[in-house]
Amino acid sequence: MPVRPSISGISSPAELQHALQGAQYLADEGLATAAYLALALGKPLLLEGAPGVGKTEAAKAIAAVVSRAVTRLQCFEGIDAASAICEWNYPRQMLAIRQAGDNYLNIYSDEFLLERPLLAALRSPTDTLLLIDEIDRSDHEFEAFLLEFLSDFSISIPETGTIRAQQHPIVVLTSNRTRDLHEALRRRCVYHWIDYPDPALEAEIVMARASSVAQATAAAVVYAVGRLRQEPLAKPPGVAEAIEWAEAATLLHSQGTPWPQAFLRSIGVALKDHDDLVYMQPNLGSVLPGEAA
Repeated sequence: MPVRPSISGISSPAELQHALQGAQYLADEGLATAAYLALALGKPLLLEGAPGVGKTEAAKAIAAVVSRAVTRLQCFEGIDAASAICEWNYPRQMLAIRQAGDNYLNIYSDEFLLERPLLAALRSPTDTLLLIDEIDRSDHEFEAFLLEFLSDFSISIPETGTIRAQQHPIVVLTSNRTRDLHEALRRRCVYHWIDYPDPALEAEIVMARASSVAQATAAAVVYAVGRLRQEPLAKPPGVAEAIEWAEAATLLHSQGTPWPQAFLRSIGVALKDHDDLVYMQPNLGSVLPGEAA
């Protein structure tokens, strides 16, 4: 397999890890290595992990590092090829036909085409990073279509012909693992599992991403979300919720709310499910470290 030349001057996993840190994403060695290999080998990067561990943010940080805009395809139940590739603007076509009268009109020109993420990535492969987010939410039929797309990076539009990328775009797929993906899709990708970061790294992330949060506050929040993730919650807090909780508690404290109450009163930015809140309400104080509680 041919290896791409270094992208944006990045020639090793360590350099990519340092560049991601500059983009305010603290990646461990494993993620930096997987992302570097995907970039160097021209293969899609498949990131799996629980919701909220930073998969989408990783893709955005990689795009920032290689100076590309993110073209995002958000998968959902029932997504089809038209939603991912393109659709014709039928109302505009009908209006143009009426206005043209007896004059010739090509109703399948670009001015009537509603471009979707896959087509956009093929047309601008050197300017975009294609993020296929939550691929596990789609069905097996769409996954099979996507596998074909990733095989040769081409799309056939019946009315206009085949569009093929002259260069493979950078592709990042994410999955929350709500279902197993087909082995053929996995084999086509460089794979990495993103777990919740260890407490020290998560505290660093909170400090880097949250504004005006003290180190002690970051440590208390990281301890608390770690305890919450051990509970049987429907929606355990992710890294993003940890950052938001630290910011919210800091804001309330700056307005005069004592620390224990500042954490407890802002719990709604960490737990965003009613049943989870009801379940944890009697024991919320116990999830805070001793000095905070």
